[in-house]
Amino acid sequence: MTTPADDFRSGFACFVGRPNAGKSTLTNALIGTKVAITSSKPQTTRHAIRGIVHRPDAQLVVVDTPGLHRPRTLLGQRLNDVVRETWSEVDVVGFCVPADQRIGPGDKYIATELRSIARKTPVVGIVTKTDLVPQQRVAEQLLALQELMDFAELVPVSAVDGYQVDVVADLLVGRLPVGPPLYPDGELTDEPEATLVAELIREAALEGVRDELPHSIAVTIDEMAPREGRDDLVDVYAVVHVERPSQKSIVIGQRGQRLREVGASARQHIQKLLGTKIYLDLHVKVSKDWQRDPKQLRRLGF
Repeated sequence: MTTPADDFRSGFACFVGRPNAGKSTLTNALIGTKVAITSSKPQTTRHAIRGIVHRPDAQLVVVDTPGLHRPRTLLGQRLNDVVRETWSEVDVVGFCVPADQRIGPGDKYIATELRSIARKTPVVGIVTKTDLVPQQRVAEQLLALQELMDFAELVPVSAVDGYQVDVVADLLVGRLPVGPPLYPDGELTDEPEATLVAELIREAALEGVRDELPHSIAVTIDEMAPREGRDDLVDVYAVVHVERPSQKSIVIGQRGQRLREVGASARQHIQKLLGTKIYLDLHVKVSKDWQRDPKQLRRLGF
């Protein structure tokens, strides 16, 4: 009889799909805590944030990538490079298509790109957001997805109500190599805390603002440290970067009301993440056309 260690599996999986296909929400549902930011705005994920699923039989490291899209800016090109780089390094890929939207040119573009890796990396087709449509529509979407390429498996899932989340985990784990855990037990992500804090601030800044803002907001952490003489309080100094003065006034809002709301919402999530009280100092800065400027992109971590 083999001991569990002999057939323990560990490795990397990533979800791909066009922007807003439910990849981050599915990542969070698998890991059971908020590691990737989720927003109703497309293209909110900027970094390949990793979440770690610990099971008695396996350790699954989920890499959450930005949505692949036809790039119009230098930032767009860099985000696509992040996606392709990630694909080439993982053991299994989950291709996410939402149940409530017809398969379109964006999905076909991704399928074409994925075919080149499918020979050596298994691709699982995942129909997300099944809670939003009747069962008949889910079945139609599965058939439509099947037409796109040769999948290792096809599975419908709803990260919101938990439907088949464990099935997705099983399918991904089944395609990992046998090997020891890659991370210590109890770790949920290998992202530096400052990156996660910046992402939580960006998510709060995106909520409820107009459509022109998602791509234009970046957040940097100037300083994050426990306050001197207090072990129950961490000071966080952060800057929200936008591209134009008009965007700055949207983020700040009338008499600073909107920025205060952003701060309050972000502070709650950061306190949960760090398990301590937070003093959050937020400033908004215009970094003109940062998405098209290589120097600024580097400074902002892209």
